[in-house]
Amino acid sequence: MAMEDVAKLRELTGAGVVECKKALDEAAGDFDRAKDIIFERGIARAEKKSDRATGAGLLETYIHNGRVSVMLELRCETDFVARNEKFQALAHDIAMHIAAMNPATVEELYAQQYVKDPSMTVEELIKNLIGTIGENMKVEKFVRFEI
Repeated sequence: MAMEDVAKLRELTGAGVVECKKALDEAAGDFDRAKDIIFERGIARAEKKSDRATGAGLLETYIHNGRVSVMLELRCETDFVARNEKFQALAHDIAMHIAAMNPATVEELYAQQYVKDPSMTVEELIKNLIGTIGENMKVEKFVRFEI
């Protein structure tokens, strides 16, 4: 196993170096299988954290062509994560998704195929980041306006 593979897997998944090395070892060097292993472990980790309180977070706004606007409240456990680039990017991506797909409720939002990657739902998108960062995250609420 080459360190380049570990670095590439880390960059692609956001997982730690040790986690990437273990996944590559378990997958006998098969990069795609290692990526799947990290994804599965992230989902399992996310499930374990789902009951933890989300006392921090941020508000994200998005305006599309001056005609559609979204305000999203995305919650996490700590202010440290709320300032994390990946968490902020997640908030922006979800706000853009809401603008494009117009879900009526948080539950409907979670069930929708993610507009940038239809192979996953919005809920899976969030769980992937939970597995990477290690804190519970959830969409608390959102509002969408359209002219």
